[in-house]
Amino acid sequence: MKILIQNGRVIDPARGFDQRAEVAIAAGRIVAIGQAPADFSANRVIDAQGGIVAPGLVDLCARLGEPGQEHAGMLESEMAAAVAGGVTSLVCPPDTDPVLDEPGLVDMLRHRAEKLHQSRVLPLGALTRGLQGEVLTEMGQLTAAGCVGFSQAEVALANTQVLQRALQYASTFGYSVWLRPQELHLGKGVAASGPLATRMGLSGVPVAAETIALHTIFELVRSTRARVHLCRISSAAGVELVRRAKAEGLPVTADVSIHSLHLTDTDMGYFDSRARLTPVLRQQRDRDALRAALADGTLDALVSDHTPVDADAKALPFAEAQPGATGLELLWSLALKWGQESGLDCGTVLARLTAGPAQVLGTALSTLQGSVGQLAVGGAADVVVLGTEGHWPVTEASLRSQCKSTPFSGYELPGRVRATLVGGHIAFEAS
Repeated sequence: MKILIQNGRVIDPARGFDQRAEVAIAAGRIVAIGQAPADFSANRVIDAQGGIVAPGLVDLCARLGEPGQEHAGMLESEMAAAVAGGVTSLVCPPDTDPVLDEPGLVDMLRHRAEKLHQSRVLPLGALTRGLQGEVLTEMGQLTAAGCVGFSQAEVALANTQVLQRALQYASTFGYSVWLRPQELHLGKGVAASGPLATRMGLSGVPVAAETIALHTIFELVRSTRARVHLCRISSAAGVELVRRAKAEGLPVTADVSIHSLHLTDTDMGYFDSRARLTPVLRQQRDRDALRAALADGTLDALVSDHTPVDADAKALPFAEAQPGATGLELLWSLALKWGQESGLDCGTVLARLTAGPAQVLGTALSTLQGSVGQLAVGGAADVVVLGTEGHWPVTEASLRSQCKSTPFSGYELPGRVRATLVGGHIAFEAS
């Protein structure tokens, strides 16, 4: 099928491209950016007037419900949410049930996702068997099955020696390790340590839970030179440590979630379980530091941290409620909101959703090089048409995800995705 996208402002942060242009697509590939060839006859024309044409968004943290959590989210519903949010490639953490620690499980997930012809699913393999923190997985076999890196998800490693060996092995073979910095014992609370948590009688997670873990990770990276991606930094102190590590030349990257970018601990309100999240929401100074760090590139990517949760698991007292929220469909609008409030141009905002995440993935994307995170002639046509005008209400009816829980419920958010193409296939088009 031949598709022509016209009248839009084309922005590709990876190439520094920002101008009004046409994008011509044929056989699932981009054949021209600028002016369509004279002999190009489109079967379908998409009018992007007043909108932005950009590479498909790349989300580095999105859980899909399957396998094991189908009551919270089915693959069909969550993938529909992804393309409705403009996400054409997403990274799935390994804390499924069963855990993604065997090639057969990875193959099954990828096969199920490919049959839906929607977003590309890029699985993370478990760093240790069963995420138990004791025995390393067969990283080579998992990589061959399609894993783009290795992670403990939310399970902190108690044994530093195991982490050291994992980083040594990963460094030897060029694999990347994805870690959420969290000290095992200090990170067991349900709210950020501070006056508010104390008044509410909630167990706290101190900033030290993040910084202690970061210090440990950086010391091991210095000795192993392993590539480490730091998932969902949540504090101002954490940001400063990442900034220093990058200035030192350590091979580390980092991201932040849409929740930490916009919300603070006060958004818990009167024990609102929709704000029961991991990592916990911290104070305003932390949020401000995260916003500044994302703008200046200290943090490489913005993630949805999409974690579908069953309604019954949220209808519990705050401390007992399951952490998580829907986020795929909110990613672009919340990124745009951050950009507008921070005085940033759309190119910088889009860089944290496209080129930045693609750089984090690096060589793991060799089979799709030239398509993920950028618009490239000859590359796969993963393209999104984004609206920037107007606002839309976040309601249960407006969300395609099976999970309707979000702390942004009731918000009026700017912009919305108008169309999403994955491999030249129109996976979503706003009505």
